[in-house]
Amino acid sequence: MPELGPDSLIFNTTNILGGGVREIVAAAVAGGYDGITIWPSDVERARAEGLSLRDVKSLLDDHGLVVTDVDCLLGWTEQVLPKPGEAMIELAPESAFYEIGEALEACSINVAQGFGASLDFDRAAEDLARVCRRAAEHGMRVSFEFLPWTGVPDVTSCLDLLERTGCDNATIMFDSWHWFRGTRDLEALRKIPGERLGSTQWNDAPEQPSEDLPTEAMTARLLPGDGDIPLVELVRALDAIGSRAPIGVEVIHARHDTMDPAEVGRTTAAAMRRVLDTARGREARP
Repeated sequence: MPELGPDSLIFNTTNILGGGVREIVAAAVAGGYDGITIWPSDVERARAEGLSLRDVKSLLDDHGLVVTDVDCLLGWTEQVLPKPGEAMIELAPESAFYEIGEALEACSINVAQGFGASLDFDRAAEDLARVCRRAAEHGMRVSFEFLPWTGVPDVTSCLDLLERTGCDNATIMFDSWHWFRGTRDLEALRKIPGERLGSTQWNDAPEQPSEDLPTEAMTARLLPGDGDIPLVELVRALDAIGSRAPIGVEVIHARHDTMDPAEVGRTTAAAMRRVLDTARGREARP
């Protein structure tokens, strides 16, 4: 697996929710990405199209792509199981994340509190530690994604939860949208040890939030640079703390479902590269 770092671009599969693995790969290649994320639902669709996990791995290898995160384990503790009718997506069994991650040589499993607004951290830490140990057995770490409407709403609470696990492979998934729709605390971000940042997701948003944050998060994120998130400051903050996490681009927007996958890949990558070039004082690329 090639070494990934803070100049590596990762194409999040949620950039094209209606696409399959072939479309995701086409988008990533067109944008010059170094890797992708993957959901169990992507794998199930691939299987329905006649592709095994081995076939998916070969497809990725043929195009020089790696998998960073298997996204997103939501049913990791009984505390956050959805109520009937509450889940917007079908929850994949936990075992699927380990199977997919090992077969595709993924870096990590992304975990989040998908449901509920509170969390008992001591109980949650025990359950998350179990996931971390299982992930380690399969050669992966865990990247925990804080969500502003949950019991883990920001980087500070996320680090607290991870430290309670006592697991070295427990890291933070930093998403610019969740940060902006939450505390927007740059100083708190600057206090996070760079090595605890495992993965990142970048996108933009208008200053004014919608009344329904989860729906906005899943349908109306903007290209980096098209909104009001101080992305340049955020990139510089992560650079300053020594983060080596690759740059995941996650622009979940309904319009992408009607666009050619290659165009989605090109536009998302170009937008993020402009932000990175500005933040790092490089000459802008065309």
